[in-house]
Amino acid sequence: MNSDELTSLICSFIFEKKGYDIKTLDVRNLTTMTDYFIICSADSDPQLRAIADHIDTELKERGIKVWHKEGMQSLNWVLIDLVDVVVHIFKPESRNFYGLERLWGDAVITEIKDKISSPTK
Repeated sequence: MNSDELTSLICSFIFEKKGYDIKTLDVRNLTTMTDYFIICSADSDPQLRAIADHIDTELKERGIKVWHKEGMQSLNWVLIDLVDVVVHIFKPESRNFYGLERLWGDAVITEIKDKISSPTK
């Protein structure tokens, strides 16, 4: 599965657990560390945990291993690293504070709404 397909699949998992404000950042022309960031928000600890666990479970069922996962203790920002795709699940206040969309403002940012994407840059 290529990074485009993996990104789309993960976004669908986020929708299934009611994650919102989903954006993908195509950073292939900016860094060699990954192809995409997926950023989304969750309003509560249980929702954030549910999104992260759902992504992990669904990927395992498809034979895709998570390389690294962190933030499950504090549940303000959970990072799931799949090497070619890195998922960031934030509570809104942490997302605003860290501002990944601003830090990676040169990336091609696509807002994902109801499984229909619309590039914003």
